[in-house]
Amino acid sequence: MAGVSGDDYIAALPRKRMGSGVLIRHPRDDRVLLVEPTYKDDWEIPGGAVEADESPYTAAARELTEELGLVVAPGRLLVVDWVAPRDGRTEGVMFVYDGGTIDSVRAAEIVVPPGELHGWAWSTPEQAGQRLSPLLARRVAAAQLAVRDGVTAYLEDGHPVG
Repeated sequence: MAGVSGDDYIAALPRKRMGSGVLIRHPRDDRVLLVEPTYKDDWEIPGGAVEADESPYTAAARELTEELGLVVAPGRLLVVDWVAPRDGRTEGVMFVYDGGTIDSVRAAEIVVPPGELHGWAWSTPEQAGQRLSPLLARRVAAAQLAVRDGVTAYLEDGHPVG
């Protein structure tokens, strides 16, 4: 681009929102841990927005501590999901990391912030499909397959690509 400085070029690049979540699994079956936000109807996996100058991995670990009171080092990356712009939101890139399993002793340590979450629950795939938005339900299902298959999935709007 003739006549444009490097700083101007960088400043003009599009901005994408980023979110990072963690898939925590029950140790004995295919249930996943979902949280119920106070500020919306659909449930979520633990996670949230990646803050400025924060990596998606660091955001996932931070959100686990903020939302559940647990200190957990997320495992490997399970899903990257590009989300098209919608409902007044810019396009985004969402990450899901493996949170492993937690037993009943660790689950008893969970403390949710009352202003942010109503609570949490173990959810079967069917319950997750009812509690989550369709987009997040697809992402969580893909994350569960990624755990099983030992892969990292790339999605667009929750649908596998490639």
